[in-house]
Amino acid sequence: MASFIQPSFPREHMGVARVESAVGAVGAMRRGFDSTRGLSAMLLAAMVSSLVVVADQLIETWADGHLMVAWVALWLVGFAALAIFAGAARKLAVTFVGAMDAWSARVARARADERLWVIARTDPRVMADLTAAMSRNVR
Repeated sequence: MASFIQPSFPREHMGVARVESAVGAVGAMRRGFDSTRGLSAMLLAAMVSSLVVVADQLIETWADGHLMVAWVALWLVGFAALAIFAGAARKLAVTFVGAMDAWSARVARARADERLWVIARTDPRVMADLTAAMSRNVR
């Protein structure tokens, strides 16, 4: 009499599944990454810290016996600066990142055009294609 064994092994290795899920999570994090957030946070921190330093210098002159009042005033200046400059820092960061993206695209386009021109000077077929394309676009 014959007996058959039917083991139930997993179809996928557990280590491979963990690595694939980790790589998928990293990819999802990269897609959701916004470079302007970090830049705007740094700009906001710079603006607020400079304002707090100026406020500290002004408060230090009259805070001889009123240390608690000076401390509260300094914190009020800091939080007010956060509220006031948050939008400006965000707009500045978005503008800066947009300008850098546009500049990067222009540089990449210029490099690609230069490489194509170098290839066209050595390959007559590419040069013929370029001259035909340029003659079609001239109106």
